[in-house]
Amino acid sequence: MTRPRHCWRAAALMLVLALPGAMAFAQATPVGLWHSVDDKTGEVKGEIRIVERDGALSGRLQRSLRKDTAPDATCEACTDDRKGRPIAGLEIIRGGRQADGQPFWDGGRILDPENGKEYNARFTPVDGGRRLEVRGYIGPFWRTQTWTRQP
Repeated sequence: MTRPRHCWRAAALMLVLALPGAMAFAQATPVGLWHSVDDKTGEVKGEIRIVERDGALSGRLQRSLRKDTAPDATCEACTDDRKGRPIAGLEIIRGGRQADGQPFWDGGRILDPENGKEYNARFTPVDGGRRLEVRGYIGPFWRTQTWTRQP
């Protein structure tokens, strides 16, 4: 049995119309390359690559974009296994899993390599995955940064 040509055209049209939505949904994840922004100056300060392994997030500062950071700078303020390691390539995000049925990843930790402090973290893709709200917190005290996705 053959279907009329207009049925195939309608199916193709529905697929084309659904594709952008599916692509946006696929991008609604913290996984990818991001630019972080300095809270005080508004300048881009770093490029972070986030990956997911076994359901948990891991993120590395691929490179610092700050003018005042030497290319060979190390994390002297760090107090764990990252102490003395180069800032470029430093793992700053550890853990974090997508909460069941929720649009965010929670339970992770994020390191501020400038002061060596590590914070609980929540990662929430917004604006169709084009931006990422990164919330670092200790107890009731928190700070949220908005990172932008890079191609």
